[in-house]
Amino acid sequence: MKSLTSLLQALNQHFMGDNEQLDAVVFDSRQAKEKTLFVAIEGLTNDGHQFLEVAFNQGCRFAVVQKEVVCPDGMTLFKVKDTRRALATLACEWFDHPSQQMHLIGVTGTNGKTTTTTLLHQLFSALGFSCGLISTVVNKIEQREIPSTHTTPDPFAINQLLRMMVDAGCSYAFMEVSSHAVHQQRIHGLHFAGGVFTNITHDHLDYHKTFHEYIVAKKGFFDELSKEAFALVNIDDRNGAVMLQNCPSKHATYALNTLADFKGVVVENSLEGLLVKINHTEVHSKLIGKFNAYNLLAVYGVGELLGIDKLALFEALSMLDSVSGRFQFFKSIHGVTVVVDYAHTPDALENVLQTIGQLSNGKNVITLVGCGGDRDKSKRPLMAKIAQKFSQQLILTSDNPRTENPTQILREMQEGLEASSKVPALAIEDRKQAILTASLLAKAGDIVLIAGKGHENYQEVNGVKSPFDDFKIAQEIFNQN
Repeated sequence: MKSLTSLLQALNQHFMGDNEQLDAVVFDSRQAKEKTLFVAIEGLTNDGHQFLEVAFNQGCRFAVVQKEVVCPDGMTLFKVKDTRRALATLACEWFDHPSQQMHLIGVTGTNGKTTTTTLLHQLFSALGFSCGLISTVVNKIEQREIPSTHTTPDPFAINQLLRMMVDAGCSYAFMEVSSHAVHQQRIHGLHFAGGVFTNITHDHLDYHKTFHEYIVAKKGFFDELSKEAFALVNIDDRNGAVMLQNCPSKHATYALNTLADFKGVVVENSLEGLLVKINHTEVHSKLIGKFNAYNLLAVYGVGELLGIDKLALFEALSMLDSVSGRFQFFKSIHGVTVVVDYAHTPDALENVLQTIGQLSNGKNVITLVGCGGDRDKSKRPLMAKIAQKFSQQLILTSDNPRTENPTQILREMQEGLEASSKVPALAIEDRKQAILTASLLAKAGDIVLIAGKGHENYQEVNGVKSPFDDFKIAQEIFNQN
C-alpha cells in the first residue's frame, strides 16, 4: 500500500483531503475500484479519459488526467502534462525506485537487443554476480524464468520485475529498450547505469511512420541518461554518432570497421565459432557470424565500463552460448545444416544470409521466410528481394499473419522479387508444409535458413495463437528417414 499523498508528491501534485492509503495504481478502467488511483492513458485505439465514469461507478475516487474532462461528482482529478510519464513516475514510486538500488543497463537498436542483453546476463552470472534479465524471449531473476509478453513491458511490470530482482539480491539487470517503450514513456524515471546502441535499420514504420521519427525515439533513451551513466554505441552504424549528440553521459564506442574505444577484428568465422581480436587480445567464441562479433564487442564494452577485470571478461566471453532462435542450428541425419533465426527485418535477414554465404563453401542456400501481419508493410518486398539475392532457392511462407490475410502478405512480398532472377521462388502459405518442402529440396551439404520467428513457440492466425516452434518442427521433419 502507498499513501495518496506520497504518490501525488512524486507528481508534484497536492491534495487537501484525507491522506488515504491506496491498494493499487491502475491504467485499465476495468481494474479501477475503491482505494485505487486511475491513470487515464490516451492509447492508439482507446482513450482512458472516456472511462472515468466507468472507474467511478466501480468505486474509484481519484484519477490522473492530461485533458480537460467532465469530472463525475465525488471524483477528484489531478491534471498533469503527460499521463504516460506520470504513470511511469508512479510505478517507480510504488516500488520504491528499485532501479536506483542496482546497476541497470538498457540495450536499444533494431537488431541485436535480445542477444546482447541475454549474453550480458550469461556473462555476469558466470562471473558470480546475481543479476536479472528483461528481454523479448524471457525475463529472468537470476536463473528463474518468468514468461515475457513484450520486448519492454509497461512501467508497473518493469518496476515490479526490478523490485523482485533487488529483493532477490540482484546487483545487475539487463533490459531491452524498444523504440515503442521510449516513445510511450515506459522507461521514464528509471535510473540507468548505462545504455547500449546496437544499430538502426528499417523497422516499425507502421508505428513511427517515418525513419526519422524512429531514430528520434531511439535517441530519446540516450538523451535521458544521467551524467554518471555511460552511453556505448556502435560507431560503424552512422546513427551511432547521432545517439551521442547532446547525450549527457560518458561516451564510449565499439566497431569492427572504425577506430573505437572497443575495436574488434574478425580473425576466423566458421560453423565452429568466431575468433575475434578485441583491443589486441584474441578470444574464441562459440557464436557465429559477423553480427555476433558486434554483439561480443558490446558485451565486452559494458563489462569493462562497469569495472570488470579484463582477463575475467575474456575468459567468460569464451564460454557464452548462443541465444534461442538467434542463428540456432543443427545438422540433420541427411547432412543438411538447418539454421533458425529471428531475422524479421531486411537488415537482419541480409546479415544472416551473408554469414551463411561465407560458411556455405559453394553449397546451395535455401531460404524460407515470411512477414508478420499487422506490422510494417513496406519491408515485405524488401525481405523477399534480399532472400532472393542471397539464396539459390526461395520459399515465401506465413510468419504470424495475425489479423491479416496471409495470401495478401505473400503477394506483397512477391512484389519485391526480380523477374529476371534465376532463383526459383515458391509461395507456400502453410508454414509447416513450407518447412517440409524445404527438406525435400535440400541435399547433403546444403544450408536451409528458416527465418522470421526464431524463439517464438507459437503462430498467430486470425488473432489465435497455436503452438508452433520452428526449431522443433524442423528437427522432426529434417531428421525423418
